[in-house]
Amino acid sequence: MVHLRAMRDDEFDRVAELIFESTNYWYERHGFGHIFLGQPSDCRLFCEVYEDLDPGCCLLAIDDETEEPLGSCFYRSRETHWSLGIMNAHSKAAGKGVAKGLLREIIRRATEAGKPLRLFSSALNLDSYSLYTRSGLAPYAIFQDMILPVPKKGLLSEVVDTSRVRDATLEDLDSIVALEREVWGIGRAGDWKYFLENRRGIWHASVIEREDRTLAGVLASVHHPGSNMLGPGVALDATAASALILAELNVHRGRSPVFLVPAANRELVGLMYGLGARNCELHVGQSLGPPPTIKGVVLPTFMPETC
Repeated sequence: MVHLRAMRDDEFDRVAELIFESTNYWYERHGFGHIFLGQPSDCRLFCEVYEDLDPGCCLLAIDDETEEPLGSCFYRSRETHWSLGIMNAHSKAAGKGVAKGLLREIIRRATEAGKPLRLFSSALNLDSYSLYTRSGLAPYAIFQDMILPVPKKGLLSEVVDTSRVRDATLEDLDSIVALEREVWGIGRAGDWKYFLENRRGIWHASVIEREDRTLAGVLASVHHPGSNMLGPGVALDATAASALILAELNVHRGRSPVFLVPAANRELVGLMYGLGARNCELHVGQSLGPPPTIKGVVLPTFMPETC
């Protein structure tokens, strides 16, 4: 039997090991190779960042006899919605309903709060996709996970124009929040403030301006042994989105960041292929309750997954 409770501060290492081992186990068992290539301690990133943003919002499934964490799931409440992040269950917990129990409790809390619950699930992992759809979460968009090794000298393009891209600052916060609401109706001002303050020294963010100096897009990125990704971000169109992606890729010279682009946006996908990006996975945006109405380009991420 298991019981659910919040993660304690002294359990970061145990939860990091659970995330590292269970994620790699699933991908390796299905022939995809390890996702996390470093050490289990690298996955402390999830505990640290999510506790920075939302203290007490990691739910653990604890073995009644051993007090060992058999499952974990991070969740967040935002102004407009709830978001479910990385979910993990230990391989030896198979058949115990650990993931189902964690999800059921988070759905209960989101429903009680009167807000839609949203997440991004791997289209390769039919176990998790089935778990979420059986629980009522419906797909609303497909995203291509793309990876691009960035040369140490950087990437150049004759097609993508980055001349209107600049580093984001805290002075941009209100405009960023307003732009994200315009593009897909969500609010998460605290997340953007967290990226821009960058107290952990792992974040970067860029904005792109229109001719009138108002914002046409924003894109953050993270560099850490546990995650090297672009996102989150939003843009008014594929032109702005591609410029932001190229600019943020060049922040990560000598590395191979992963980023998600909407599969339905043929223009943006084509521009990414032109830069040399290749597909490495697919993810599905899902919602329990009203899905977001997207009027532009959304560039989600898994670090942190708050949309």
